[in-house]
Amino acid sequence: MGAIDIEDVCYAYPESETGEFALSDVSLAIASGEFICLIGHSGCGKSTLLSLLAGLSAPSRGFIAIDGAPIEGPSTSRAMVFQHYSLFPWMTAVNNVAFSIRRADRSVSKSDSLKRAHAYLEKVGMDGEAGKYPYQLSGGMQQRVAIARALSMESDILLLDEPFGALDAKNRAELQELLVELWSGVDRKKTVVFVTHDLTEAILLADRIVFMRPGRIEKTIPVDFPRPRDLSGLEHDCCYQALRSELLSLFYLDEEQTDGAGEKGVCDGCR
Repeated sequence: MGAIDIEDVCYAYPESETGEFALSDVSLAIASGEFICLIGHSGCGKSTLLSLLAGLSAPSRGFIAIDGAPIEGPSTSRAMVFQHYSLFPWMTAVNNVAFSIRRADRSVSKSDSLKRAHAYLEKVGMDGEAGKYPYQLSGGMQQRVAIARALSMESDILLLDEPFGALDAKNRAELQELLVELWSGVDRKKTVVFVTHDLTEAILLADRIVFMRPGRIEKTIPVDFPRPRDLSGLEHDCCYQALRSELLSLFYLDEEQTDGAGEKGVCDGCR
């Protein structure tokens, strides 16, 4: 469960006076259990595509299907984590998580939802802070609670929009490691679509990196490094350096210059 098919999707914002498409003829197939990172310049449509996957908006043309069924609005089958935590400020950490559990499954009792909430907070190292309110938690702690809340819904698909972008380097590294551990440590992996501007983060996390230019997908690049991945071990690897060089080329060269730009200097072992 959790396979995503995006076919010829176009999207224009309803308030757009020109009707210009923010996304144009975007197609992408994502396998169940795959970890996809979307990268590209600000404004290229990454978050817009994530919003369509979440069902918060609908395509102007084309369609998006989950396991063959078209998306028809938001669903608890898809959990989302935002950059700015989005916890309810009037609820404690454990109640934030318990609320999502009950929203995903109305049959769960309040007591059972609290037990499950504590279990998920423990997974992210936050059970000791369960009774605290968001204002009493650091940014990294709040994002751990947000991840616990998303995981607690036990959705097949996890959508993350730059969830670590506002964090310091230490917290970012810890949460990257935690996310991969939670994603890979279950019998059936969730399908993950993760928006980021950080090239290193994308290489550390992704099975495939999808590079977007304004309104469209420019290139899809497989990331074949074995897991678990450790930056200290990768940064001296010629294949890692070649992949990072390719991604930098896509970011910094003009569109006319990118044809084949990333293939220069790729070693024999790379892709």
